[in-house]
Amino acid sequence: MPGRVYTAWLDAEAVTTELDFFELLADTTEVVEVLEIDIGQETEEGDTQAEQLSYKLVIGKGAVTSGSGGSTVTPEPHQTGFGAADTTVETINDTKMLAGSGTLHIVHASAFHVAVGLRWLPTPDCRFVLSPGERGTVELAEAPIDSITFSGVIKFKEIGG
Repeated sequence: MPGRVYTAWLDAEAVTTELDFFELLADTTEVVEVLEIDIGQETEEGDTQAEQLSYKLVIGKGAVTSGSGGSTVTPEPHQTGFGAADTTVETINDTKMLAGSGTLHIVHASAFHVAVGLRWLPTPDCRFVLSPGERGTVELAEAPIDSITFSGVIKFKEIGG
């Protein structure tokens, strides 16, 4: 399916609590298809620091409340000539997205070992897709035992607009 592909990232972020690694807000005229998520860490090197962490991919439908406490990043286009992304991307929101008067839908939930990292590269039929105006998050569903410094990317395609 044609579209414009972008990458947004988080870089060396210390995490001590549950949070949204990424929150995407699709423009009201476009569909956003998440192609890849790759998050690793650079502080947990020994076996005694090893832990398994749960994560969720969540879509907010209707009047949901955005998370807060993080930063807005500017996604980079994959191809010369693409304009700026219309999708708003926030990272490390330590107040997670809330249902408000809308609803939250978990579309994927799993766990990752910190030594390996979170690598989500779905087949085309299983991609995380946001309809126009919807929010989606990559949520760290539990707090790590100690502070972990994470870096990573989310790659997405904007279709329409």
